[in-house]
Amino acid sequence: MQAAADARGLRLRPHAKTHKSPALAAQQIARGAIGICCAKLGEAEVFAEAGVADIRIPYPLNPANAGRVVALLDRIHLSFIVDHAEVARGWSDAMHRAGREVDVLVKVDVGFHRCGIDPGAQGAEALVARIAGMPGLRFKGLLSHAGHAYGAGSEAEAAEIAADEARLLTTLAERVRALGIAVDEISVGATPTARFSANERGITELRPGNYIYFDRTQVALGAAAWTDCALTVLARVVTKHGADRLILDCGSKTLTTDQARGFGTVPGYGVVMQSLDGAAPDESLLVERLSEEHATVRVTGETLNGSGLEPGDLVRVVPNHSCVVSNLMDAVWLVDGPEVLERIVVSARGRIQ
Repeated sequence: MQAAADARGLRLRPHAKTHKSPALAAQQIARGAIGICCAKLGEAEVFAEAGVADIRIPYPLNPANAGRVVALLDRIHLSFIVDHAEVARGWSDAMHRAGREVDVLVKVDVGFHRCGIDPGAQGAEALVARIAGMPGLRFKGLLSHAGHAYGAGSEAEAAEIAADEARLLTTLAERVRALGIAVDEISVGATPTARFSANERGITELRPGNYIYFDRTQVALGAAAWTDCALTVLARVVTKHGADRLILDCGSKTLTTDQARGFGTVPGYGVVMQSLDGAAPDESLLVERLSEEHATVRVTGETLNGSGLEPGDLVRVVPNHSCVVSNLMDAVWLVDGPEVLERIVVSARGRIQ
């Protein structure tokens, strides 16, 4: 990902909510990332304490958090998004009272319909200009998240979403510039579209997060191969009943109940790999149900007479969504084949406020 960004002269700012680990953020920055993104102030505080100097929060923070933002501004370069005029006014008032300025970007809704201003609405550029003119706020540019790409039905559709995102952002940027307002940054962020967004004209920054680990969803969306999936859950068969049911010790508190998304049908709550090297999935094993501490695996297909797995055996499971798994773990283990190299603490786990 860093090489792709460098080749096109783009800034890479990984979203650290995937790994929540200052140690892994340090590796990303050492390879050329300009800084990181965090989902919440609590995450940002952990990474700031660890020495990360440039943090962006692409989340609609409320001005009630002004005290925490000012404290971070004393230590790092911080930026965040606004997408509501009155919230932006609240931040302007708070920064003015504190005698400070903070960098902000206006979030743009490019089709996911979660946060962001409507770029096609009448007066959208005037709203951006209004925010840019508020004291205490340094307007840096436009930011988006094409989250609807997770629902793409094909590679072509994902590419079209990336192209449409770039078009909406650059068109709005030109309208804002026509009002005499500089738009220095156009920032996009989503792992499924990153490979396409890197080639779009006008983009200045990529903010993918999941790419550091990948997961079953990214494989199903064509963004990764199974051998690219770095994060797996090492689980043990704890019991077996009949020829068609295994129980693993990785339930919803480990794998999460997130469904996988992709270009086709993606059933179950993760994929059991054929071997501990994680090179290919075992298509005969379906993680069909999760309890808190149990994963119920149904043996299907040609191996219905038995999977060959017995209580005590270890398997690797690629989760549907690696970002959520990180937030459920105190630490991850860096391994090279069977060799354990390092224990990496997930320091920002649970920092959701």
